[in-house]
Amino acid sequence: MLRSDGTGPRPRFAHRATLRRSLRLLGSFRFEQTDPALFYGGIAADTADLVADFYRDRTGRDLTGAIVLDVGGGPGYFADEFAALGARYLPVEPDPTEMHAAGLSVPGAVRGSGMALPFRDAAVDVCISSNVAEHVPHPWRMAEEMLRVTKPGGLMILSYTVWLGPFGGHETGPWHYLGGEYAARRYRRRTGREPKNRFGTSLFAVRAADGMRWAERADARILATFPRYHPRWAWWLVRVPGLRELLVSNLVVVAAKR
Repeated sequence: MLRSDGTGPRPRFAHRATLRRSLRLLGSFRFEQTDPALFYGGIAADTADLVADFYRDRTGRDLTGAIVLDVGGGPGYFADEFAALGARYLPVEPDPTEMHAAGLSVPGAVRGSGMALPFRDAAVDVCISSNVAEHVPHPWRMAEEMLRVTKPGGLMILSYTVWLGPFGGHETGPWHYLGGEYAARRYRRRTGREPKNRFGTSLFAVRAADGMRWAERADARILATFPRYHPRWAWWLVRVPGLRELLVSNLVVVAAKR
């Protein structure tokens, strides 16, 4: 697999990481607040492809029958995509309002915190989290919990928004470059309401370096680290301190449980 130093064989998913895909995904961000079904629908399809590719690389099999736990699964936009691939999809979400925001019903959905997952050790084949780590106060505690519930040999895939990247402030950006609290106050003055992603409460400054450091010390085999929304030829950015904080808008860490 492709490691953070650029060595190892190219993962199957790399062939999907084209410039066209990057432009499509990045263009969908403007709909995150106004048309979440459109935005999250595209992210869901891409996430399912990512998981399926790495799972096949790891096991030689497709996702049929695999238990996929989605930490921070929200209202369930990902459920249909994983069901279409034959997986048993289980979302866990701490906020009941978020769980029902889209009016979707996902069998087996669980209310619980990613920092204390209500599952036994080695319970699932794949544990994923997409764009959630920046919304919890202790993201690396969550990462350890994700590893705990993953079966030996199973996959743990963590993808999160980097604070100093262009989307780090979510709807308050790009003013987050002047500070998260300033960006939140400006958003409130401009719109008359609090941002959904409130700095210090539901949005936190997580760096690319934090994820790379966790990968180095994790009790797991790191299969790949790469910028999620970049074409394959730009994946080298994760290896450059400083530059990756600004240009790696979303970091993916793919790990195999020992």
